[in-house]
Amino acid sequence: MKDKIYPNFDAAVADIPDGITFMSPGFGNVGVPRNLLAALNRQGAKNLTGISNNAGAVEDRVQIGTLVEARQIKKMICAFTAPTHPSRITPFVEMYNNDEIDAELVPQGTLAERIRAAASGIGAFYTPASVGTELAEGKEHREINGRTYVLEYPLPADYAFIRCWRADTFGNLQFRLAQRNFNPIMAMAATVTIVEVESEIVEVGEIEPDHVHVPGVYVDRLVKIPPDGIFD
Repeated sequence: MKDKIYPNFDAAVADIPDGITFMSPGFGNVGVPRNLLAALNRQGAKNLTGISNNAGAVEDRVQIGTLVEARQIKKMICAFTAPTHPSRITPFVEMYNNDEIDAELVPQGTLAERIRAAASGIGAFYTPASVGTELAEGKEHREINGRTYVLEYPLPADYAFIRCWRADTFGNLQFRLAQRNFNPIMAMAATVTIVEVESEIVEVGEIEPDHVHVPGVYVDRLVKIPPDGIFD
């Protein structure tokens, strides 16, 4: 087995080329892989397509908006494109209004299911979430048991940047708190999954089977966050 543990974040993202599609979860400090996003920002890959819960927030800490502001991202696929408060304009909103970045808005549940479909090998699925809105225009509609549904397709990625609480050397992952929103399904929906680990990387067998939330077969690279923390 190839060693999945990388010495630092820069080494873990060093070979990521321009033009790839990547996933990055959200939901605050416990869910955002800030160290990996910072490393990708330093690495400088461009013309990226990002898949995330949102397109970035107004904050000083590294998040997906950091890559947007650096003009590394050409398109965002997300559930929220607008800021949480209309007076706090994000770099994404400014760039979108100036036709400098593209966006695809997806209902949050549909976004999660499209990612899960990619992870599970599902070819497509029907959902009523966007029926009657602009988001459903041009898509196949079907009536099932008297209700109208819209056809949606899986949403895979080349790379997934994941944050977990604990891992073992094979890549079995254990999450905590809000990390269990998008992290598990994103970890399984990408060709290459890179993980930053909060607590510890232990030997195989030290994580109780019931506590493994993503099997290591889906994980390619692990980096332990240093004791002093880079972004904790």
